[in-house]
Amino acid sequence: MAGALALVGAALLVTACGSSDEVTDVPPVGGGGGGAPVIEVLSNRSDLISGGDALVELRLPDGAAVQDLRVSLNGADISAAFARRANGRVMGRVEGLRVGENTLSARLGGAGSSHTIRNYPNEGPIFSRPEIKRIRCQEGAVDMACNQPPVYTFLYRPTAPLQDGVGDALGGETPVVQLGVELQPYDPANPPDDVAMTTTQTGETVPFIVRQELGYQDRDQYKILTLFNPDAPWEPWAPQPQWNGKMLVTHGGNCGARYTPGNAPLDDYSGTFGDVPLIEPSYVYALGKGYAVMSTALANTGHNCDVALNAESIMMAKERFVEQYGPLRYTIGTGCSGGSIAQATIANAYPGLYQGLLTMCAYPDSLSAGLQFLDLHLMRLYFEDPSRWAPGVVWNPATWGPVEGHLTHVNAVVADEGLFKAATAVTGTCVGDDSYHPQDNPTGQRCGIIEWSPHIFGQRTPDVWQATEQQVGYGFTGIPLGNTGVQYGLNALRAGLITPAMFVDLNVKVGGLDVDIQPVAERIRADHPAVDNAYRSGMINMANNLDTVAIINFVGPDPGIAHDSVHAWWVRWRIEREHGSARNHVMWAGPVPLLGDLTYVYDGLDAMDRWLAAVEADGSDLPLADKLSVNRPGDVQDSCALADGQRLLGQECIDLLQPLYAYGTPRTVAGDTDTADNFDCVLKPLDRSDDYGLVPFTDDQWAQLEAVFGDGVCDYRAPGRGKQKTVSWLSYVDASGRVIVGGAPLPPPPAQSATGTQAEAFVYPVRDR
Repeated sequence: MAGALALVGAALLVTACGSSDEVTDVPPVGGGGGGAPVIEVLSNRSDLISGGDALVELRLPDGAAVQDLRVSLNGADISAAFARRANGRVMGRVEGLRVGENTLSARLGGAGSSHTIRNYPNEGPIFSRPEIKRIRCQEGAVDMACNQPPVYTFLYRPTAPLQDGVGDALGGETPVVQLGVELQPYDPANPPDDVAMTTTQTGETVPFIVRQELGYQDRDQYKILTLFNPDAPWEPWAPQPQWNGKMLVTHGGNCGARYTPGNAPLDDYSGTFGDVPLIEPSYVYALGKGYAVMSTALANTGHNCDVALNAESIMMAKERFVEQYGPLRYTIGTGCSGGSIAQATIANAYPGLYQGLLTMCAYPDSLSAGLQFLDLHLMRLYFEDPSRWAPGVVWNPATWGPVEGHLTHVNAVVADEGLFKAATAVTGTCVGDDSYHPQDNPTGQRCGIIEWSPHIFGQRTPDVWQATEQQVGYGFTGIPLGNTGVQYGLNALRAGLITPAMFVDLNVKVGGLDVDIQPVAERIRADHPAVDNAYRSGMINMANNLDTVAIINFVGPDPGIAHDSVHAWWVRWRIEREHGSARNHVMWAGPVPLLGDLTYVYDGLDAMDRWLAAVEADGSDLPLADKLSVNRPGDVQDSCALADGQRLLGQECIDLLQPLYAYGTPRTVAGDTDTADNFDCVLKPLDRSDDYGLVPFTDDQWAQLEAVFGDGVCDYRAPGRGKQKTVSWLSYVDASGRVIVGGAPLPPPPAQSATGTQAEAFVYPVRDR
């Protein structure tokens, strides 16, 4: 393993260097540099380019003639690809990059410079993992890597009655919402007569005609939508004037793993609510403002719940966009449930891909919710089967919810049936006949989200192998979830909500889950290094990089359907813990469950745009986190919209919201910290003198607890075992295509690269390496 790490490190460092006989480190902007052109790779980091092309800009000394410029790729003259464009910049799309290292050289007279570009195949991988196992590709694929040329189609928004925004607007003008209207197919050869008009942020009033690009990268689908004039050209150095230079990325919900290509979702609510009736999707609203809209199947956590693969797909699709459409000013994400997970985990583990997040039905990550849902699953097994209770122990169903950390037991049922069981099931038909079955096919592909990410979690060690692992001779993927030492119901016992007999019976009989996610009588210890790697990878979101992105979160009353409002507060509390404040995190609350208000998706986009535009204009040397703080508009703050139309701001709003985050989890009821990110607690000896409420245990009850907690009980005063900060920009594949279990940090981005993926003000600090 050490050799593999050294190999990938050496290979990646080489890509950051230029040719030894050329000037490779020259001033970045016009003039100077001994007359040598400065090469800037705009479309991505120059060591992470994919698909065989890159958008490049050449910065020439003042007064230099572009006709004197000579550009070569791997020794072949490509000068014809570069010209001084209408925008005054010398730009060109370099095509024909070979897989591996390429040398791009530029020369003016006797002064030259070069830049090394490392190109990866369109099907990847780049840093996420070795080749994704696909049991089949999409119809239309041209090879076994699921590649397919992009397909372009047109859509339009038809005219329809307009209505002012539904509900109260915050942070911007009340939007005009077109109700009940979907984008329709558009035929340029036979245009319809009911095309709506729109005026974009650039002041262009144009027909609401949209071009959709649908293509495949990383063995899965991406979509790009832009307002488009079918009769006019669009080049990255000359985009059509209605585009505002910004991008909105939409996400789907849930958490899953699929071994066939999927669909790139567009609606914010995909996978969670479906289309909200009569309400225009926010991506359509964004298109009308002039935003480009992008989505990838692999950034839909319901299709792929692996943060590295989420991030890789977004990076590759953004690169594709810049190469075909032009440099970006900033990128904003939006989405509910799994869409909030994708945004928050990508922004923390791979900072720089997003500049702003619009989250709703929020979770910080999938595993934090998974730990809660594991406990709820076990409690369902206990509570819903009274035969498991000891004689003389009677549970009133009204006490189930408080022990689980919620008002009622309904939350547990929805979380278990709707999310946990499907996401973690290791048996099934995920790869057809070769899917795992403990008796019939023990060496088959195990299903579920844990087995989807063996490169992140690693294998279970021989000392914990169960019978099937011993039979096949190898450990399955480590499970970072366990419940050793957890005293379920502890705070409920202290408060007198349950009796000592109930507390003892629950903890004696709740049990755990084995490696096949089947119930067993004993508690289970979370696997290591799976826990350590989950923290390190960002699959458990420690928020240590979340201060580099602007966040507006929409929150509504907690409906008790597995989308607890407290999940949004986990994000805030983790940011506060890591950075001392949450100055980049804004809460908007309202009366609509989960969403706060149906207009927030529009108002939030407008508010985020004003926020990021102010940061973009900040040319100071302040760190990005400080720029986000000082440039946040004064009206973009914690805000509560009340049912009577009033608004409360700042701390007054936060105080009002307290009942929305009063609920917890089985772990917080057991004494865990509010941030809910201790996955394998440090143990302390069971002590009868600890606070167990006013009613003492009998000797028999205490003996039962000693049997369950022979190794000790959780001591939440100490950080959990393996707890650590997220390490940004990890790669899970080495230069030879072999897996790096747990990942290795990529080197810092090469100079003069990825400069077209966001405005200069948003360059993020390289940390936690």
